[in-house]
Amino acid sequence: MRYAACVEYDGSQFNGWQAQKHDVRTVQQTLEAALSKVANEDIQLITAGRTDAKVHATHQVVHFISDAERDITAWLRGCNRFLPKDVRVQWLVPVSDDFHARFSAQARQYRYVIFNNRVNSAILRQQLTHVYYDLDVEAMQVAGQSLLGEHDFTSFRAAGCQAHSPVRTVSQFKLSHQGDWIWFDIKANAFLQHMVRNIAGCLIAVGSGKYPAAWLGEVLALRDRTKAGVTAPANGLYLVGVDYPSEFALPSQLRQVQYWA
Repeated sequence: MRYAACVEYDGSQFNGWQAQKHDVRTVQQTLEAALSKVANEDIQLITAGRTDAKVHATHQVVHFISDAERDITAWLRGCNRFLPKDVRVQWLVPVSDDFHARFSAQARQYRYVIFNNRVNSAILRQQLTHVYYDLDVEAMQVAGQSLLGEHDFTSFRAAGCQAHSPVRTVSQFKLSHQGDWIWFDIKANAFLQHMVRNIAGCLIAVGSGKYPAAWLGEVLALRDRTKAGVTAPANGLYLVGVDYPSEFALPSQLRQVQYWA
């Protein structure tokens, strides 16, 4: 039987999603170990997209195959029982054999969260990116519009990115703010390694007044990573949604993160 699951995790104490040969804590290894205990057999996970060290997720989607005869309640409650407190399976459902967490996905959505205050938060410091100087949110919103559509995103691609093509299609970009909080949501068919964090670094540079709003579009057109801004910290990045065709009838497509009332 094939199953799909939605996973939420606080990435601050993980060395990313992907299991690694050396002894480091990863989300994949942690979740596979918990599911294997429930199934009483080895479980291997396929994910919608790997996240880097310190990056969080409210809606990571995975699939796995198991011959174990367990009902959904047993899978869900059993898995969460064996998981540490910084990982939770939000839902788990049987799916058809043609479902694939990665290849069936039509789009992914990320949210990047900035706390714009002179003093960082003692409680939420590992779940946000702190910027102590004032940011111009209107300039950042204008700059982000240049990302919409299909583009070569080489300027926002990590040097070690293994994607075959740097071309991606961004279907949504929206920057919002409330009080000291600034956040932007971005959706694309797929993302390059560090793409959102590199975009965040450029948006922060625009917001600081270092560059005009038009600069972001110019950087995009140059297709040169050395011309862009610094990579923003991982702390503020969340995978919040993965879209799949409606035929798979998954429970939900999006889980947002919000700290303010």
